[in-house]
Amino acid sequence: QVRLVESGGGLVQTGNSLRLSCADAGRSFTVYAMAWFRQAPGKEREFVAAIAWSNGDTTYADSVQGRFTLSRQFAEHTMYLQMNNLKPEDTAVYYCASDSSKTTYYRGSYEDADAYDGWGQGTQVTVSS
Repeated sequence: QVRLVESGGGLVQTGNSLRLSCADAGRSFTVYAMAWFRQAPGKEREFVAAIAWSNGDTTYADSVQGRFTLSRQFAEHTMYLQMNNLKPEDTAVYYCASDSSKTTYYRGSYEDADAYDGWGQGTQVTVSS
């Protein structure tokens, strides 16, 4: 059973950094990709970044490119999101997602939330101005 656990959220000032972690507590499934999405109050969930598990290739939303960096620990099914130079518009609940069905590969896209079949509970990130 997929059980994703996020950590690392918090309250920071503009320009500061945070590091989010996402771990598969069960370590019982095959991972093809993992990703972060975020949802701000009153807005739809949006793609942030994703990593192809086999080769570590990453892709980012334009809004975070150059500021956020995704990495993974392969065997531990753990993913990290280093967020630098945070801005108030980064304030949101951040959700970790995993693809254990290879849907992202077949679609050729990592940005669709419905391509992921495992989700964490979310962790709040608040950036004050």
